Amino acid sequence: MNIEHYISQLLYRYQCVTVPGFGAFLTEIQSAQWVESANSFFPPKKLISFNTNIKNNDGLLANHIARTEKTSYEYAISSIQYQVLNWKKELEKNKSLTVKNIGSFTLNATDNLIFTPTEQKNYLTSSFGLGSFIAPVVKREAVEEETIVEEREVISLVTEERSGRSYLKYAAIFVLGLGLIASVGYSVYQNQMVSQRVLVEKAVQKQVQNKIQEATFFIKNPMAPVTLSVKADKEAKLPYHVVAGAFRDENNAEEVFRKLSKMGYKARRLEVNKHGLYPVLYGSFATYAEAQKVKNKVRESENPEAWLLVESL
Repeated sequence: MNIEHYISQLLYRYQCVTVPGFGAFLTEIQSAQWVESANSFFPPKKLISFNTNIKNNDGLLANHIARTEKTSYEYAISSIQYQVLNWKKELEKNKSLTVKNIGSFTLNATDNLIFTPTEQKNYLTSSFGLGSFIAPVVKREAVEEETIVEEREVISLVTEERSGRSYLKYAAIFVLGLGLIASVGYSVYQNQMVSQRVLVEKAVQKQVQNKIQEATFFIKNPMAPVTLSVKADKEAKLPYHVVAGAFRDENNAEEVFRKLSKMGYKARRLEVNKHGLYPVLYGSFATYAEAQKVKNKVRESENPEAWLLVESL
């Protein structure tokens, strides 16, 4: 029986899905991301992590398989154990393992499991149908106005000496009339130019709006997330926790807590969870970026099993 499909179904509904004898898949919600430099938008999603320390059977996966397959609980447990055995054999043989729609595992030099979640699946049901997209930059084109120069015919007056003063009088009246007509015509011409300029500006605005409405959005692989941090006051809740481990024995949890405090961490202990475990934290943070930075540093230096816990906001 292939249990990958059932694990994937449970990740939509639960924050923790334990595979007995192998480890637990944990989910945390990441807010929508906007990458300004690339004009890209990424919707909210569930990030998947893995913890090898949580291996005890909580009954969630086995009961789900038993109900779906309409079989016994014992048969579901046996199927899970058989699948886990095959996974471990594949890891020993190939040093890698791929769990469909969930992620991949590799063994490092110290035989510790390194989990890489898939980027193709979003287990946040509220984001169903949403995908990442790129909004093209709208280029505004400058429209040059053409200046129309109207050539006017030069009127030359030829005066004949024999015409006498009467011809000069009529010529003067004619020139005055032409001047009045020209002034009126120039005013009409200016009004026409203003009207044409307004029409051109309206046409340009309409073209810009059409370009905005016709922008095509393309779905690409998500880029490295950029977290938009918001300054919070000192009394704000710290929902992001870097977990050092979860212990069945409270004395062990207290010992690790004291050790981390001596090392300079702002260590904390949480209340016992529904699995009967006592979580110990390296610290709690106001933003995802701060918590992620500390988690990566701890993983590289001393504890590759450190993971991130996000409380509901």
